[in-house]
Amino acid sequence: MKISVNTEIAVTYLSARKKQTAVAALGVMFGISMFIFMQSLMKGTNDYFEKMSFNSTPHIRLYSENKVADAHMLTSYLQDPSVKILTNPKQLIQTQGLNNPYGLIREIERNPQITNVTPQVTADVIYTSGSVQINGNVAGVNIDQEDKMFDVQSNMLAGDLHDLNRVNNGLLIGKGVADKLSLHVGDNITVTSGTGSPTIMKVVGIFATTVKQVDDTKSYANIVQAQNLLGKDRSYVTDIKINLKDYNNAPAVARELETITGYKAEDWVKANEQLKAAFKIRAVILNSVIGVILLVAGFGIYNILNMTIYEKIKEIAILKAQGFSGQAVTSIFLQQAIYIGLIGGIVGIICGFGITLMVSRIYIGAGTLKYLPMSFYIPHYIEAICFGILTTVAAGYFPARKASRVDPVTIIRG
Repeated sequence: MKISVNTEIAVTYLSARKKQTAVAALGVMFGISMFIFMQSLMKGTNDYFEKMSFNSTPHIRLYSENKVADAHMLTSYLQDPSVKILTNPKQLIQTQGLNNPYGLIREIERNPQITNVTPQVTADVIYTSGSVQINGNVAGVNIDQEDKMFDVQSNMLAGDLHDLNRVNNGLLIGKGVADKLSLHVGDNITVTSGTGSPTIMKVVGIFATTVKQVDDTKSYANIVQAQNLLGKDRSYVTDIKINLKDYNNAPAVARELETITGYKAEDWVKANEQLKAAFKIRAVILNSVIGVILLVAGFGIYNILNMTIYEKIKEIAILKAQGFSGQAVTSIFLQQAIYIGLIGGIVGIICGFGITLMVSRIYIGAGTLKYLPMSFYIPHYIEAICFGILTTVAAGYFPARKASRVDPVTIIRG
């Protein structure tokens, strides 16, 4: 394949200044490798924390929200032009249970975006073992569906979670509850709810999510047993938990469910607002650091091409005197910038992958986190090479434009 004269001249200029070319390429390489590493670290940690939040939080939770009295009922009852005002409004007396929950579940399951739906009965309780009492909450669930939705099995430290379906009054307790009450699998514990009588239950398993607030308070029981604790019938359900094919669609689906059911639908984004805020702050910090690195690399390329123009000013004048147009001269120096970007970009991708791979093998050993979470996300590598080339082209444009405006007559006479 025949190479154009402009390309030959650009390659000649680069090869004539090997050290400067290598320094410029190293700047781009460093920027791109850091871009890949930091993006991989951010996405890896974000994915890990999202996964951890989904260990106990569904994509959407449907429940009956406590409502505060307003002037709506007065307006409906007293249909006159007067202004109705309530002072010091109080919460309305209402049940925490959902009306016709299993009918709602059948309706929700028709949505093609939804993969899992399971009912839950939540009960605030007091755990008693001997003379020690602690507050907590019992989640009455279908343990098979709960395991499918949250992978409860991966958090089990002792016992068999399926014993909830086999043992009457069985209870899975968090590690914090077990430690505070000195309980082991097979021990008995007294559980008392606010509306029911004390019930002796048997510990059939112990789990640990590594979320202290959950492990210190939560336990699982069969949904029927939770209804018995509260003294409710078999139709009593306090929550419906929903998982989607794509959890990013949770806010939109939640608003749709609120309209259809009339109940509060809390999506995981609302339930983890602090976590999402932390993600955004990290992204701003990371992108700022990467931007500075690539900007410094761009200044390095700008300076090197500027120096080349000053050193080759007479050669540029001769080229223009021989008939090279300003556009051709611009092409020569832009090609140099692009080649520096390509060399630095390719080496940077390799180095970025290598750094990410090495860091992913760093042992952490904290809770369920064994190794530092890193992501090998292909779009990051594509973005990195694109950013690298754009930076070098932007840095090379102004020196190239300057070279194209050289007046050969003035230079040769001088």
